[in-house]
Amino acid sequence: VDRVSLDGDFLQDSLSKTRQVDDFTSRLLDIHRKMMDANKEENIRLGLHRSDYMLDSETNSLLQIELNTISVSFPGLCSPVAELHRTLINQYGKLLCLDAKRVSLEMRRSRQFPLKTLAKAWDEFNVDSAVVMMIVQPEERNMYDQYWLVKYLRESHGVTTIRKTLSEVEAEGQVLPDGTLVVNDRKVAVVYFRAGYTPNDYPSEAEWSARLLMEQSSAVKCPSISYHLVGTKKIQQELAKPNVLERFLENKEEISKLRQCFAGLWSLDDEEVVKSAIENPDLFVLKPQREGGGNNIYGLDVREALIRLKKEGGDALSAYILMQRIFPKASLANLVRGGVCHEALTVSELGIYGAYLRNKDKVIINDKCGYLMRTKVSSSDEGGVAAGFAVLDSLYLTDK
Repeated sequence: VDRVSLDGDFLQDSLSKTRQVDDFTSRLLDIHRKMMDANKEENIRLGLHRSDYMLDSETNSLLQIELNTISVSFPGLCSPVAELHRTLINQYGKLLCLDAKRVSLEMRRSRQFPLKTLAKAWDEFNVDSAVVMMIVQPEERNMYDQYWLVKYLRESHGVTTIRKTLSEVEAEGQVLPDGTLVVNDRKVAVVYFRAGYTPNDYPSEAEWSARLLMEQSSAVKCPSISYHLVGTKKIQQELAKPNVLERFLENKEEISKLRQCFAGLWSLDDEEVVKSAIENPDLFVLKPQREGGGNNIYGLDVREALIRLKKEGGDALSAYILMQRIFPKASLANLVRGGVCHEALTVSELGIYGAYLRNKDKVIINDKCGYLMRTKVSSSDEGGVAAGFAVLDSLYLTDK
C-alpha cells in the first residue's frame, strides 16, 4: 500500500477514466493532484488496513474480496465476541460438543492494533499537547467500536482524542503557517478517519474543504489521500493485471504469493469478459467505487447493468470493475440479531488487520494484527455488519 501510494502518476492514470463518471473519485483525485503539485511531503505515513477474504470451495483457497484502507472497523468489538463464545462454550460445551480452547483468541491482537499504532504515530509526531482527532459521521451508529479506543488511548498512553465531523473541522479548523493543524484551539497530531469514505459523508462543499484542509496540514493522516485511493476497487483490479505488481515489488516469491490470493478482476474495457458476464451473470460480481456495503451488483442484475452501461457508451463502464464471484461452502449456524436467535445456512468472510507506520526511511510497524470474522446467511449477497447484512463471529479451530 505504501509503495503504491508513492506512485502518484500510477494512481492518477489508473483512475483517470473512473473520475469522468464518478464524481466522488474525481474529488478525491483533485485533492491528490493538489498535493502532488505542491510536492507535499508526508514524513510520517500511517495505515490501519484490513484485507478481506472468502474461502473458495472450488480451489479451497482464500481469495481476496477487497482491501480496506479507510475507516477499518470493528477492532474494538471482535475481541469481546470471541471471549463471549469461549464463555458460552465453557458453560454449555458438553451439550454443544465443543471445546472452548479451540475458539481462536487471536482477535485480542485486533483490539490492540489501532491503539498501539495510533499511540506510536502520536509519539512520532512529538508534540505533547497535540491530540488524536477522530473523524466521525454526524449520527454515528458504530460509536461503541470507537469509544473504547478513546478510553484506552487516554488510560494507557495519556493521549487525548477529540471526535469531530467533517463540517465541524471546516468550521473550527485552520492550518498555521508552519503546517500545524489546529481545531478548536487544539493542535492535532493524528487525524483518524472513521468517516469520509462515502459520498454521503460530503453533503456540501464544507466537508470537501475540511478534507483538503487536513491533507494540506502536517498532521499524520490515517489514511492520507493517497492511501485512500490505493483502496479503491479500480486500483485493486489494476494491481491484478500482468506485470503491474512488478512495478512495486522486486521479490518474485512475494509477488507469486500475492497473486495466489487474487480473485479474477477485470476492467469493463475487456469486451470478451463483459460478454461472458452477460451470458453467465451468476459467475461475476459488478463492483462500483463505493465503500460501506450494499453497493455491489449480483446475479441477473449484472446482466441488466452491463447491457445498460454498454448502451450508454462513453466512459460509463469505467465506474465499475468485474470480479470473479467466489462460492464458499455453506455451514449451518445460529445467528443472533436484535436479541433473536435463528438457525440458517451461512458463509463467512475473514478480514486480516494490518498496521503500517513509517517515519521517513524508518519502518516502525509493519505487521498483521489479528482478524475479523463476519458471518451472513448464504442467500445474502452483501456482507457488511453496520449495513445490516452480517453478524460478528469468531474462528473455531479444528484438526482438518
